[in-house]
Amino acid sequence: MSFVQNFPLFAIILSLVCAVISFAANDRWARGLTLFLLSVSVCMQAALLVFCAVNGTSYSYMMGHYPAPWGNEITVGVLESFMALLFAAVMLMSVLGGMPRIRRDIPEHRMRLYWVMIDLAHVALLALCYTNDIFTAYVFIEVLTIASCCLLAARDGGRPLLAAVRYMIFSLVGSGLFLIGVIFTYSITGQLLFPQLKESIALLWADGTYRFSMTVAIGLMVGGLAIKSGLFPFHFWMPDTYGRATPASAGILSGVVSKGYIFLLIKIIYQVIGIEVFAASGIQDLLLVLGIGGMVVCSISAIQTGRLRTMIAYSSGAQIGYIYMGLGMGTQAALLAALLQIVAHAVTKPMLFLSGAGLAGASGGHQDFRSLRGAAHRAPAAGVLFTIGALSMVGIPIFAGFIPKLYFATAAAATVGWRVWAVWLALGASTVLNVLYFLYTAMLIWVPEETEHAQRPKRFSPLPTAGLAAMNLAVGLGSAAVTELFAMGMGLFCG
Repeated sequence: MSFVQNFPLFAIILSLVCAVISFAANDRWARGLTLFLLSVSVCMQAALLVFCAVNGTSYSYMMGHYPAPWGNEITVGVLESFMALLFAAVMLMSVLGGMPRIRRDIPEHRMRLYWVMIDLAHVALLALCYTNDIFTAYVFIEVLTIASCCLLAARDGGRPLLAAVRYMIFSLVGSGLFLIGVIFTYSITGQLLFPQLKESIALLWADGTYRFSMTVAIGLMVGGLAIKSGLFPFHFWMPDTYGRATPASAGILSGVVSKGYIFLLIKIIYQVIGIEVFAASGIQDLLLVLGIGGMVVCSISAIQTGRLRTMIAYSSGAQIGYIYMGLGMGTQAALLAALLQIVAHAVTKPMLFLSGAGLAGASGGHQDFRSLRGAAHRAPAAGVLFTIGALSMVGIPIFAGFIPKLYFATAAAATVGWRVWAVWLALGASTVLNVLYFLYTAMLIWVPEETEHAQRPKRFSPLPTAGLAAMNLAVGLGSAAVTELFAMGMGLFCG
C-alpha cells in the first residue's frame, strides 16, 4: 500500500487531535492549530486526488485492520477525494476571509469553542466523504449537527442563539428520521457496509420481499438528509441560520455542510440503495418535483426580501433545488450536472457571504438594499468579488455557475416524457428570477453613491475571498478537465 493511501486516516486523526488540543489551549493556539489543520488537510486531499486520478482506481481502507463488524472501513476514489479537497479548501478560505468578523462577533470566552467546532465539522465532513458504513455515517452526521449548531450559537446575541435553536430542531428531526431509516434497513438486511447492503437490497427487491418496508426505510433516510440540507419545503430555517451567523460560519454552513449531507445522500442512492431500486420506489420522482419547487419558490422569496444576507440565504435553497432536480432525473448525465452544481455552489456562496459582509461593513453595518446603494465604491474589492459571485449564480459563461445549468439542460434533453419540459421550464424560470435579484443587487452596489451616506468601511480581507473567486473561475474555465475527472470518478463510484 502506498503511503498516500493512509492520508484519509491521518487527516481524520489529526482533526480529532487538534480539536482536543484546541479545547485545552488559548485562543491564539487554537486558531493557529485550526488553520494548520485545514492547510495540511488541503494538501493531503490534493495528494489523494492526484493518486486516485493517475491510477484510475478506488480502494477500501480497513480502520485498524479488522474487518466488519468488529472494524470499520472507508472507501477512497476520485469523487470522494475531490469532495474532501473541495470541503477543506472552502473551509480554509471561509475562515481566513471571515477572520475580522470572527474576532468582532464572537466573545473571547467562546473563541476556543468556535475553533474546536471548526475542527469537528472538518472531521465530520471528511468522514461523510469517505465512510463505507451506514452507521458510521449516522455518527458523523450527529457530530456535524452539533458542530454546526455551536458555530451558530458562538456569536453573541439573542437572535443568533434563537437561530441556532431553530436550526438544531430541524437538524435533529432530520437526524432522527435518518436513524430510523438505518434501523429499518439493518433489521431487514442485517448489514451495515455499503456493498453488502446494496447486494441485500437488490436481492430483496427482486424477490418482492419487504418492498414496502424498504420503501419506507429509503424514504426516511432520504427525507432526513433532505431536511438537513434544506430541500424545499424544509428550507425555512435557512434565512435565520445563514442570516444571523458570522460570515465565516454562514459560508461554511451554506457552502460545505449542506453539501456534505447531499454527497452522503448520493453515496446512499448509488452505493447502498442502487439507482434501479431508487427509481422503482417512486422517491426519485418526488425529489425531482421538490427540487424544481425549491428552484422557483426560494428564488421568489429571495426577490421579496429586503435584506442582502437573507436574499443570499434564500438563494441557497434555490441552488440546493438544482442538485435535487438532478438526483430526481436519475441519469448519469444528470448526476454529473448535480455534482458540478455542488462544486459551483460550494465555491460561490461563501464568496457572496464574505463579500456581502464587506459591503455591509462599508454601509454602517446595514443589510437593507437602500443602505447598500453605492457600497461597491466604498469597498471596491468586496464589490468586485460580490459581482463575480452574482454573475456565477445567474449562470454567465466563464463562471462556475454556467456549467451545471448547461449540463442540466443537456441531461434533460436525453430524458423522455414530462421531465424534459419540467426541467427546461424550471431552468428558464429560475435563471430569469436569478437575474432579477442578483443582477439587480450587483448593479445597485455600483450605482454612484450619495456623499452624505458615505461610511468608513470596516476591515475586509479580500485575498481569501479572491481565492474563492479564483476557484470559481478555475471551475468555469477548466470545466472540460473537471467533467473528465468526474466522469472517471463516476465510473468507479457508481460501479
